[in-house]
Amino acid sequence: MKSVFKVFRNGLQKTKTSLVRNVQSTFSKNESWSEEDYEKLEATLISCDLGVEVSTRLVEDIRDRYERGRISTSAEILEVAKEDVHRILADKGEAGISFNEAGGPTVIMLVGTNGSGKTTTAGKLAHLLRQDGKSVLMAAADTYRAGGIEQTRIWAEEVGAELVAGTQGADAAAVAYDAVSAAQRRNFEVVIVDTAGRQHTRKGLMEELAKVRRSLDKALPGAPHEVLLTLDASTGSNALHQAREFGRQCAVTGLILTKLDGTGKGGVTVAVSEELGYNVRFVGLGEKLDDLQPFDPELFARALFGYDHESEVQPASAS
Repeated sequence: MKSVFKVFRNGLQKTKTSLVRNVQSTFSKNESWSEEDYEKLEATLISCDLGVEVSTRLVEDIRDRYERGRISTSAEILEVAKEDVHRILADKGEAGISFNEAGGPTVIMLVGTNGSGKTTTAGKLAHLLRQDGKSVLMAAADTYRAGGIEQTRIWAEEVGAELVAGTQGADAAAVAYDAVSAAQRRNFEVVIVDTAGRQHTRKGLMEELAKVRRSLDKALPGAPHEVLLTLDASTGSNALHQAREFGRQCAVTGLILTKLDGTGKGGVTVAVSEELGYNVRFVGLGEKLDDLQPFDPELFARALFGYDHESEVQPASAS
């Protein structure tokens, strides 16, 4: 079984390579570090989409420690950055799912833009929960995209989840309601509602999400218990804008960062968490079924800043 650290290390390879090489080349000389060096360091951090606020704070911490004689090498810079990023991410809360304790199934609503990997994430999340022994029902509420319902059906069959689906063009809120009602009758533990992808700038489509939420609450008071926003990490700083707008409209409870393995902009994970206060619940680090992982701030920070030794920690559960 792959260790969690190996998954994170492989998934963040592009971001790590860019970041570590730039730090090492800038601070490899023996003379005193200059203001120009610090500016290069800040530009490197920003280029990996850590965000201006986080990058500035990291550079100031590094500058302060250097001036007090606490650090003097590029390796120590990476260690300080690792500690700071771990602290930022760990402060936001736990990974995984907060399960409904009030009775009835836990209802998870997935939202996000077109192309963020939402339906694929729904399938992988269902797989993760099934691995934890949960009974899962998937709701194919992406009723507009051609092939959307069929894609959800294929995922449900692959991971051993049940499916509730309407027809293309059907009312997404009605599909969501029917799914939760069926889950209650049949004693399912988790319902995953896969909504249609939509741009955060489209007011009408964003308002439809509010209708789906109302329908879920009507079927089971208090639902949805989680509203998880899928963000494509490869979009970099645009993911921050998407998270801000979805948060205003959808009462987002947590984030799932997808496609971290294909980008040099993995630092956006830190920027979104720090600037908007969201808890990163899961990250997508590859194409395989097991490559959706509960987010681990320590392993993420280690992988991001170039640590090459595997942890003995094994994959965590979704709970």
